Amino acid sequence: MLKLPPDTRIFMVVAPVDMRRSFSGLCAIITETLAVNPIGGDLFLFRGKRSDRVKAIVCDRTGLAIWCRRLERGKYKWLSADTASMELTGQELASLLDDVDFTRIRRLPHFAVHTPQHDPRG
Repeated sequence: MLKLPPDTRIFMVVAPVDMRRSFSGLCAIITETLAVNPIGGDLFLFRGKRSDRVKAIVCDRTGLAIWCRRLERGKYKWLSADTASMELTGQELASLLDDVDFTRIRRLPHFAVHTPQHDPRG
């Protein structure tokens, strides 16, 4: 499993990529498509066209690292969106890597705390 600092941002690239790409090719996608610095400490996830592989690229204090996972059976259920990428939480990343079907998950609205109003009538 990946161990990440708590302040690491996780981006999932929506469109499938050629999984033969390595450091330079994936960094080019990050720079051109997402307009983000690939060595800024964020983690970027990519999937293959067959949806049976996931690659992650991250830069730590010592350099870039690529992590790859291939499913022997089944496919990753990847979200589709109108944007080039989506930001995930660490919990969502863990769920994705545990083969949770992301197409059936939806985020609930944020809970808002309402303070009681003072009633002038007593």
